[in-house]
This record gives sequence, structure tokens and C-alpha cells, in this order.
Amino acid sequence: MRATKRSRALFFFLGDFFLSLLSLFLAYELRFNFSVPQEYWSGFFKIFAFLFSFKALALYFFKQYHFTWRYYSLHEFKKLFLAHLVAYGAMALLLALFYPYFLPFPRSALVIDLFLSLLLLSGFRIAKRLYLESLQRPLFKTAAIYGITPQTKHLIDSFQSGALEYKPQVVIEKDPTSDYIGGVKVMSEEEFLQSSLQPHAFIIAKELEAKELDNVIERFKHKTQEFRIATLTKEEPKPVEIEDLLARKPKDLDLEAIERFIKNKKVLITGAGGSIGSELVRQCEAFGAQKIVAVEMSEYNLYQLSENHPNIVPILCDVSQKEEIDEIVSLHKPDLIIHAAAYKHVPLCELNPKAAIKNNILGTINTIDAAIDHHIPHFILISTDKAVNPTNIMGATKRVCELYAQNIDTKKTILSAVRFGNVLGSSGSVIPKFRSQILSGGPVTVTHPQITRYFMLISEACQLVLQSATIAKGKEIFILDMGEPVKILDLAKKMMRLYNKEVPIEFIGLRPGEKLYEELLLEGAEEKTRYNSIFIAKPTTLDRQDLHRWIQELLKAKSKERILTILRHLVPEFRHKPHG
Repeated sequence: MRATKRSRALFFFLGDFFLSLLSLFLAYELRFNFSVPQEYWSGFFKIFAFLFSFKALALYFFKQYHFTWRYYSLHEFKKLFLAHLVAYGAMALLLALFYPYFLPFPRSALVIDLFLSLLLLSGFRIAKRLYLESLQRPLFKTAAIYGITPQTKHLIDSFQSGALEYKPQVVIEKDPTSDYIGGVKVMSEEEFLQSSLQPHAFIIAKELEAKELDNVIERFKHKTQEFRIATLTKEEPKPVEIEDLLARKPKDLDLEAIERFIKNKKVLITGAGGSIGSELVRQCEAFGAQKIVAVEMSEYNLYQLSENHPNIVPILCDVSQKEEIDEIVSLHKPDLIIHAAAYKHVPLCELNPKAAIKNNILGTINTIDAAIDHHIPHFILISTDKAVNPTNIMGATKRVCELYAQNIDTKKTILSAVRFGNVLGSSGSVIPKFRSQILSGGPVTVTHPQITRYFMLISEACQLVLQSATIAKGKEIFILDMGEPVKILDLAKKMMRLYNKEVPIEFIGLRPGEKLYEELLLEGAEEKTRYNSIFIAKPTTLDRQDLHRWIQELLKAKSKERILTILRHLVPEFRHKPHG
């Protein structure tokens, strides 16, 4: 038992001891109308010793010394009452068997003491809870709860018990059918908007789609300082984040098909420590993979991953080293390889083109070749929307990877690529940067007023990657439906509204190789699948020997100019924009 628990139990025990002593004393006085004959006091301490021993044991058995003061409730009072019945029942039985030993003792005093003890000990606990609440009350924040659901009453109870740091002022319901819930006033949306109430927090207790959530925040933003979403646990309601407003759930996510595909399979994931790779590890683990081999170049990322997923096989490896990745694939013989290892930051790839070529193109070639040489059944290449009509080196390298995957002799390996846009929560994305800039007072830096991007939840993107593999026949480039593009300027303004902060916006110009908008599909190039969220790009057939020759030239290129020249030959649609 920790020191705090021991001290709490000791405090309870000593309090119960002195209050029980007082209770028995008062029971004697009340029994004799405050004129207790002297001879009755002679057995007082003997009676008390036996009675308190029974009481202490019963209180311990009913865990009256093992709870937190501030959570004392009717449930705990019931256990206190049962403990008293047991203790006084045991004392009554002892008196019935050995009454002469306890003479002189007025047995009616035992009944009086039962009620007095119950009153004093429960009052002691309630008083302590009220005292603690009075100390903490200035820290409580007022809150409005939006929506009446089965969870709303539990939320109110948690607030009123002090388990959560909010004090509910009002419950808001579109069409209320009652005036109060859990002692809290219920108002319609219009009543609340017209009232003078200004709760610190606006806590959303009902499940809302992203667009509905956005509308609620827009409507009530002037009435509160922060928006939060109630959780299904006893944890504090979590802040509404921009990810909640941009999230869009694919309606045709086939989790059963994914589970059938992954369960009991050996999966090798490259780039496993990155944002996408680590989520793929988590998903494959959840879908019942027999073994997950996590290949990662960063020692720190691999350490973090293995701490969170102790059952994986963590392997430090640079996929641009052909012998290393070949040996790993040969040793573990996975059923599926997911190649997520890549440099993805556009400006860094512009500054380091040789490194981008080596990691993205050579790393992909080595991993694909190892899969084919060792007859791995399935291979998935993680690609990007930046591979479509690329304007930067990173996008061009990913397009070369797609071309290699589509034009190599795959033998027994079903090889496909999956192309999608920005994922919410990935490292280096614009959202954490904007969040940091807004909370620090700005300015928020936007490259261009018209720039747009596609966004998808990282978990859903990874699930769709796995789902695409279930329908792959070989050499497809799957494209995930990313919905409508989001204007980055609007995103910045939405985040400012979310955090209730107005900060300056500064336009800094497009970065080298950056597009105003990303294209997920080439015009007229998509083919539907049985899933509405997944499309297939029209295949590009190239002369295999010519492709190999130019890739070898690219890998040998020394200067950036030569690299760009070869990339333009390999990817004719590549229009490099080094300064936007």
C-alpha cells in the first residue's frame, strides 16, 4: 500500500475510533437521560473494546478504508451501513452468549449506539468530501453540455462528484422534452443563445459528423472559451482538434475483408517508425497478424515503436542497402511486404536530390526485387498524390517508383501501389505547425492564399491501404478517394476559431517544388473498383530495358541538373518548379 493510501486509511481509522468512543458515550447518556449510574461506567471500556474491534474489522472488510474521499457517495454509504449491521450483529450475538461477563450493561444502549455511530461515521466522511470540494471549487470551470444522450447523466454525475474539473451550468438540446436532467437546467439552443450564460467550456456529449461539429462550433463560438468532446471513459473531455473537423469516414470500409487478409500472416513493413508505417504496424497487429517485422532506419523511431509494440521484430536497416534488405526478406519470408520507407518532405528533397533518389528510388527497387526474388505473395508500395504531374523532386521520385512497380516482371508476387494525399496527424504536416504558431501568438505562415490540399485520417488511410491489397491482382496503382480538397488558408482560420485566438496570417510564397494544388487522378485515368473509396489509375507501359537503363543512369548522376534531366526523361509530365 502506497504512503498516501496508508495515511488515508490511518486517518479513517483514528477518526472512526474517536467517533465510535463518542457515539457509545452519548448512547449511555441518552439511555439514562444524562444521569448514568456510576456502576454502569465500570464496564464501558470493555464494551467499547469488543464493539470497536468488530466495527473496525467490518469496516475494513467492506473497504471503508480504501477509497478516495472525494468519491464518497450513496454506494459507499450502503457499504458503511452493511458494515454496521455486521458489527452490531456480532456484538449482539456476543452479549447473548456471555451477557453476565458484560454486566452491568444496558442492552438498549447498543441500539442507540448503532444509529449514532452510523450518523457520526457517515457524517465524518461526507464532511471531509465537502471540505475537499470547497477547496477545489475555485478550480472548477463552468460548462455547457451539448446533447442529451445516455452518456449525459453520467457526465453530470462525474462533474458533480468532483471526479472531473467542470461544473455543469446548463444542458443544451435542440428540442428539449424536460426542464432538468441530473439537477441541471435544460435549454433549447435558442434559449441558450439568448441567455447571459457564458460557460468556460462547451462539452459535446453526442456523436456528430465533422460537418455537424463544425456548424455547432460556428454557432456557439461567441458563448464559450473552449470546445471539448466527452469521452466514453471517466477521463476529462478531450479538446476538439482540427482533425475532428476534417475527418471523413469511408462508408465502404470492409474490416472483415482486411482481417481475413491479414490474420495469421507474416507482415514486413519498411519505414515502420514513421507516421504511416507505425500506424500500419498498429493496424496489422489489431487485425491479427502472426508476425510483424518492422524495418526502420531511425534508431529512435524504432525504439519508440518497439516500446509501444513489444511483440514486433524490430530491425534497423537502410533499404538502399540491397544485401541487407534481401537478407531480411530471405530470413523472415513474409506473406506481405508494405513499403512505406521514403523521404517525403518536399523542401528537403529539393535540397538533397541525391539522397532522395537513393532512399526513394533505390530503396524501393531493392525492396521490390527482394520480394520478387523470394516469391513473396503480396507487395504494397505506399505512394503519394505528389507523384501525379509532379512539380518537385520528391513527387518525381515516387512516380519513378510507381513506374518500376508497374513494369517489372513480378513473377509470383502480386505487386500494387497505393496513392493518397496528406494524412491528419502525420509528422511534418501543416496542422501541428499551425497549432504551434496559433498558441504562441502567431503569425501563421501560409505559402499562398489559394493553396489547397487533400486530407484523410491516418488510421482510415492505412485501413484503405490494406483494403486495396485484398482486391489487388497485380501492377495496379490504387487511388484513395480523399474527398474535397481543403483550402489551407481556410484551415488556418478554422484552427484560429477553434482555439479562440485571432493571430496575423503571413503569406510567405510557395516553397521550391510546391504545388498550388495536388492531383490525385490524371484526367480520365481512373477505373472503379467494388469499393467506392478506391479507384485504379490507368497503367503506364514502358519498355522495361529502357526503364532499367535510365534508372541506372539516374542512380549514377552526380549533379542536380543531370538528375533533373533524367527525371524529365523518365517522367515526361514532370514540370520542375524550384521556386514555386
